[in-house]
Amino acid sequence: MTVPPLPLAQATRELTTLKPRSDAAVLLCCGIHWACRGAANAQLSERPKAKGQRPKAEEGRAARRVIGSNLHAVQTHRARFLVIGSGVAGLHTALRAAAHGDVLLVTKGSLFDSGTSYAQGGIAAALGAGDSPELHRQDTLAAGAALCDRRAVEVLVEEGPARVRELQLAGAHFDLTPGGKIALGREAAHSRRRIAHAGGDRTGAEIVRSLIQRLAATPSVHVLERTRVLDLLVMQRAKRCYGAKATIAGSPAELYADATVLATGGCGQLFRYTTNPRVATGDGYAIAYRAGAVLRDMEFVQFHPTALDTPENPLALVSEAVRGEGARLLDANGKRFMLKRHRLAELAPRDVVAREIYREKQRTGEVWLDATALGAEFATRFPGIFALCRARGIDPRTERIPVTPAAHYMMGGVATDLAGRSSIERLYACGEVACTGVHGANRLASNSLLEGLVFAERVARDLERAKPLKPPRRPSRWSAPRLSDRGAAQVAADTIRQIMWDHVGIDREATELTEAITALGDIGRRLPTGATEESNMVQAAMLIAQSALRRDESRGGHHRRDFPKLRRSWNARHVEQMRSEVRGQKSKG
Repeated sequence: MTVPPLPLAQATRELTTLKPRSDAAVLLCCGIHWACRGAANAQLSERPKAKGQRPKAEEGRAARRVIGSNLHAVQTHRARFLVIGSGVAGLHTALRAAAHGDVLLVTKGSLFDSGTSYAQGGIAAALGAGDSPELHRQDTLAAGAALCDRRAVEVLVEEGPARVRELQLAGAHFDLTPGGKIALGREAAHSRRRIAHAGGDRTGAEIVRSLIQRLAATPSVHVLERTRVLDLLVMQRAKRCYGAKATIAGSPAELYADATVLATGGCGQLFRYTTNPRVATGDGYAIAYRAGAVLRDMEFVQFHPTALDTPENPLALVSEAVRGEGARLLDANGKRFMLKRHRLAELAPRDVVAREIYREKQRTGEVWLDATALGAEFATRFPGIFALCRARGIDPRTERIPVTPAAHYMMGGVATDLAGRSSIERLYACGEVACTGVHGANRLASNSLLEGLVFAERVARDLERAKPLKPPRRPSRWSAPRLSDRGAAQVAADTIRQIMWDHVGIDREATELTEAITALGDIGRRLPTGATEESNMVQAAMLIAQSALRRDESRGGHHRRDFPKLRRSWNARHVEQMRSEVRGQKSKG
């Protein structure tokens, strides 16, 4: 059934009345946004022109052309800035960059398909009495295991409080104390209560809602959904990015811009168990690598300790905040096991807790999270998790929750400086796809949303400096790749996930990593024509496995059975990868 487009204003009003994320709310959000998008496309020409916007002939949408024969028809879109991705980093970059020119925001699915929408734990910032950026800095550096860039961490903690307050003033509804201040919780490895939440455990969805609400009121930001970026357009001699090749609803397109921002999110879908949405297949890492960008620290994948152990993909997340409020981890015999594994027990750093749960499940087959001490308060404190559990026949007020570790966050990525600039001129990266140096070997809980905001702001400010680029007169002639065998592509994707979980997951070893690299190469050679997403999965998985093989020690989210201890010789050293090259690099921080 075709849903008639809503008037843009009506669709936006309905969007803003939605409560933060529940499973039903996300489905409703997506339906409303598709209507909103239809209205926006129909009424775009009626929007008032933003101050300082390009003449109509040069606008992103106005510059759209279709050229060539029927077999090679290529759309072109021209904008001042191209932003790829619709999580917190992409949305914030687009909104802030719109002050400097027209923005084309493209996303693989809908605007709501991002890791941000799934974020439960909250956003960390030194906002409370007794806390300070210095204390936040110390906690972040401790979690990062001597691999953080100290300058990047200082930027994060110093600028973070202002970004959170701006988000609140712009319409994000954070949970408040009776006195009207932002209520602050505590999570693992934080020395103070500094985690701001929205809707209890629906923080990410609320942030996305508030950003998309503002996006709908920003005439100089144009959105293309169902747009799959295939490769970056790079002037090889100058090593300068001028846009991207893509398919829009299956049709070929070239997107030209004075500066391009990768905000494509993470790669959890490379692993059998993950909390990441289906779109998180590591596209940004593969695209940047093929373009010749430097990638850094790809061995450091964070596995969340407590995903709901059910036969689903993605798995529902049971936030770290639940343990922060007193929940206990129990083995198959109902006994706490973390007391003997780490002095902080259930509040130990994520890599420690995830590894111990993984080992315990291998030993006894089951691990449970017991939050029954919270009683009826569980439903009010964690309404989203409560709904997820109840939908799966579990009542966390009276029953234990089955949990498993799951791939959750990538600490590495496209290497950037403090302004988000990559090694390729005019190519920026921010959010999970970027490696700013903030997280080091292990991300501190709830620092990811903050990093997305802080460095998206820095990227947007730097974009103003980009001088106009002259796009090619005509795009190259090419056809959109058509998938020849969907079944074979799905088998390949599932095989990649199993290989990565078994051999490049929580516990690694040289022989298994080498076998994984060989197997991934075989899969890549057998992929059916047009399997672009699966090809990106192979490339991103190879980057992780090769980097993990290179780092012959255990540190943070990277654990090697054959090198189980941290080695001082690796302190402040990074594994960097560029096409046909893997190298060790001393940190500048």
